[in-house]
Amino acid sequence: MLRRLDALIFRELFGPWVFGVVMYTLLIVAATFLGRISDYLSQGLNPMTVLLFLGLNLPGVMVKTFAMAMLLAGLLAFGRLSSDSEIIAVRAAGVSLFRIMVPVAIFALAVAVAAFAINEIWVPRASMETLRLQSKIERNLKGNLQRVVGYPLEERGKLRGILTARDLNLETRTLREATIQLFNADGRVEQYLTAVAMQIEPQLIAKGQGWRIVGGATITSRDGSKYIQVDGDVWPSDFPRPNVSAEALLTDKVSNLDVFSMSEIKREIEKEKAAENPRRDKIANYEFGYWNKIGLPLAAVIFGLLGAPLGIQNRRTGTASGFAISVGISFLYIMLANTLNTFAMNGAIPAFVASFTPLVIGLIVSCIIIWRRNS
Repeated sequence: MLRRLDALIFRELFGPWVFGVVMYTLLIVAATFLGRISDYLSQGLNPMTVLLFLGLNLPGVMVKTFAMAMLLAGLLAFGRLSSDSEIIAVRAAGVSLFRIMVPVAIFALAVAVAAFAINEIWVPRASMETLRLQSKIERNLKGNLQRVVGYPLEERGKLRGILTARDLNLETRTLREATIQLFNADGRVEQYLTAVAMQIEPQLIAKGQGWRIVGGATITSRDGSKYIQVDGDVWPSDFPRPNVSAEALLTDKVSNLDVFSMSEIKREIEKEKAAENPRRDKIANYEFGYWNKIGLPLAAVIFGLLGAPLGIQNRRTGTASGFAISVGISFLYIMLANTLNTFAMNGAIPAFVASFTPLVIGLIVSCIIIWRRNS
């Protein structure tokens, strides 16, 4: 009997969950990207390029809808089961509501694992490709678009120089009109290296030799007494060579952490902590994003255990009312998470506390509701 019950609940949850993922994804895409897509099309951009842009953004959007869809699935599935008196019949056979929640928890955990895998493997790659494609689109549409770059160059945690460039082209991985300001032991500018362009060879990043000079360069001292012409692509030994990818030069200014996997976020945290003047708010934001890579998928389990008992009514929970409830609860969850993140960035609480507190609160509320409905 219990196996048949589990199979029944799995079937009831699957359809509404898929419906919820599709519906929430369409709503978020429409709210976030519709204006930009319309602008691209109106400027004559190839529709296939627009579709590619949309497709690259879909994984990052979809994975955020898994938990909300789980909440909607629990509401709709158990609304139907309770309206048809199937929950009453199962309870009359001696099955507790806690046992009925087992297949919900298993289904929600499978959703959480899928969300984590997609968010860790697929989303960073798609998000990075989105940055490259968007850069290409903007250059094609605006022609003279320039992406100014500034990046600190450090050795053993000490600031050795600052790299600046008039433009970063992600397509060719080239910095145009690039300058490195070299600092002395007192932290004052000692020399300038000015290159027509710098280009990266990604396969050499691991060896610390990724960037090379293109078109020659000049070295000048701060007081102008020293002037050296550098020909070819020889890198002057006095100057630190940037050991960073072209994408990282851009993502250093990107607040959307979808472009990073957990290991990459951890590397950014360690790099920032080792800096001479670490930025506390940036570290806290990275740490919140790191723990959120786990917290966001786990929200599917909490939302599933919350939606299922809330769906048990004397009447069937309609799609409209289920959608309204799921949106309301999701909004409260997001608002609480963002509020706690603000506290974390100000150093009031640890970042992992900010990430997991909404989950703990949701779990406690879920257990209370299940216990009361089981009484």
